[in-house]
Amino acid sequence: MDPTRIGWTARQARALIPFEVVDGRPVNPHAPTGIRYGRNQLGHWGEQVCADALVTLTDAAGRRWLLMVKRGDGHGWALPGGYVDPEETPLQAAVRELAEETGLHLPGARWRGSPARYVPDPRASDEAWMVTAVCRTHLGTYFTRPWPLVQGTDDARRAAWMRAHSYSDLVGYLATRHGGVLFPAHTDLLRDALNRQEDT
Repeated sequence: MDPTRIGWTARQARALIPFEVVDGRPVNPHAPTGIRYGRNQLGHWGEQVCADALVTLTDAAGRRWLLMVKRGDGHGWALPGGYVDPEETPLQAAVRELAEETGLHLPGARWRGSPARYVPDPRASDEAWMVTAVCRTHLGTYFTRPWPLVQGTDDARRAAWMRAHSYSDLVGYLATRHGGVLFPAHTDLLRDALNRQEDT
């Protein structure tokens, strides 16, 4: 699709992060990305709203664990999440994606939302980008196993609980125990979330 044929005024009005349109083409609010024209590896023009589920628990020793999925596209380990459908709220999308990607259903869980944030997605361009709303819940302390059972489903290859007492703890555990790396788009938001002293 030619981006100059899109009704950008309406999209700008409902955008979670304001952006400009120049000569009928959207401009990434965090440009330049290195890809000036086109959508790069994303299948949309302009802003795409996503939601991610940040689910944690604490073990008997007081260490925090975070639920993560190994992405099916080879971009590393990430929070369960995906696109917000037109009829959904970000929370509804996060809960749906959590169930689809990990098989975990949490009826009655108390969720906290956060303001939408720009995602430095490696697949983005100066004309196509991602924005996400992180929805958080803490499942409390588990003094014994088993913990909630999870498995990779849908477009997630694996799902697992990762030790994440801090951001550096998560990165080290992921590399040592799983030979994995974080999805680059989630590094900043996870650093911000995990380095806080409060439960996430």
